Amino acid sequence: MYSLLFNLIFRRMDPEKAHHLAFRWIRLAARVPVLRTFAAAFLAPRHKELRTEALGRRMHGPFGLAAGFDKNAVAVDGMAMLGFDHVEIGTVTAEPQPGNPKKRLFRLVPDRALINRMGFNNDGSAAVAARLAARNPVFRTTLGVNIGKTKVVPEDEAIADYVTSTERLAAHADYLVVNVSSPNTPGLRNLQAVEHLRPLLGAVREAADRTVTGRRVPLLVKIAPDLADEDVDAVADLAVELGLDGIIATNTTIARESLGLASDPALVQETGGLSGAPVKERSLEVLRRLYARVGDRVTLVGVGGIENAEDAWQRILAGATLVQGYSAFIYEGPCYARAIHKGLAARLRNSPYATLADAVGAEHRKAGA
Repeated sequence: MYSLLFNLIFRRMDPEKAHHLAFRWIRLAARVPVLRTFAAAFLAPRHKELRTEALGRRMHGPFGLAAGFDKNAVAVDGMAMLGFDHVEIGTVTAEPQPGNPKKRLFRLVPDRALINRMGFNNDGSAAVAARLAARNPVFRTTLGVNIGKTKVVPEDEAIADYVTSTERLAAHADYLVVNVSSPNTPGLRNLQAVEHLRPLLGAVREAADRTVTGRRVPLLVKIAPDLADEDVDAVADLAVELGLDGIIATNTTIARESLGLASDPALVQETGGLSGAPVKERSLEVLRRLYARVGDRVTLVGVGGIENAEDAWQRILAGATLVQGYSAFIYEGPCYARAIHKGLAARLRNSPYATLADAVGAEHRKAGA
């Protein structure tokens, strides 16, 4: 049904307009008590064997919505209604900003991919914090808050910019993510270098601890698939050194030539971050490298090209405690999370592992046996 709807309506629409239309439907459905109850019963059935403990939280399962879909925290309940076990909002910047000029979102349908150069369009951390403070949750879900640098802020003032967002948002977050890996904010990826990342993460950690005194807000960093292997190792070592709670691997890629893309060459060459199926292989490589380096000392979140349950299962075996999706949701529709949960439960039942936690990183232990 959704495939027909996508081909007849959404595929013919401007991608950003289609996103806003679908987003509006999700928000409206979540506001109608009877409708959201029936929707959640069908789209978000619970599988006891998938219950997950991560980042100090007990979750219904390991599969969540990646940052970028709900930038301003306006549909957290709607996304939980669709079956996502955790919802990561943002990226949020200290100051509101419109993002890059349109057109800035492109579908590569033959490749089941997206290219975006949105540029962190969002309402700003003060407005998002106020929205989260006023929120009355309908569904229990884990809320991640992803923060980034305001575009007009110089690189040498980036730490203060992130600290401002942290002070405003940490109290509302079940976990906090420092995004230094989007290709759409000039200079942002420079912050992935360890000499810049160490003081940034330290300042955000201190601000979160100072602002939220009753609990420890877990802190994660999101990295790009385009990092060289030695830089991935350096980030892994830094995470252990700083006692970081997690690493999200990975964001979008600026690579094109080596991915065997089948879409219109003119579309492929649009600038911005490429997400979806083509980034799957490199994201998995980065995840494997991270787990080999940090083991279970740091929680790893696998994202990038998660199209189905098999993709999610492979990330778990490679070391991910949590997995996230976004681009495939555009192509798969509202049953996306349901299908992944059903498939993961079946794979776990047919595996030698008693629990999902036992499966995390299992391929490394098998290789070392």
